[in-house]
Amino acid sequence: MDRITEIQAEWRRERPDLDPSPQGVIGRLHRVALLLTERLVEVYAQYGLSEGEFDVLAALRRTGEPYERAAGELADHTLVTTGGLTKRVDRLVARGLVERRAEASDARRRIVRLTPEGQDLIDRAFAAHLANEHRLLDELGGRESAAIEPILTRWLSLLEEQ
Repeated sequence: MDRITEIQAEWRRERPDLDPSPQGVIGRLHRVALLLTERLVEVYAQYGLSEGEFDVLAALRRTGEPYERAAGELADHTLVTTGGLTKRVDRLVARGLVERRAEASDARRRIVRLTPEGQDLIDRAFAAHLANEHRLLDELGGRESAAIEPILTRWLSLLEEQ
């Protein structure tokens, strides 16, 4: 019996008129997400990066040469708002991991570019990140991992449509 089962039993006792069965999936998925985030962030921290900074560097690195994006476009490729992106980019600029410049055709648009130091750091951090993700999924097992992916893909698609 895990904590989610205990919570459901408490609700069944206190509110027998309600069905707490969705907590079996959603409560556990929420808890899994929190625990996974903790384990992922531990690896980013080994490289001196926050989760958001890792996300920005990874979004730039996967664009290919010259490893740059317009700031607004970069926000679309990360899980941060444009305001949150500005703060992250400011920190990364201060560390010499990215550069920011005005776009030649429109001085109001900003281009964010990965520096060679930033590329080296994200290459090392991303390799460690993938090794960590493999390790986390290996704990689950190949068959279970393969079974859960299409379910999560479908559910994510349905939620994103709403």
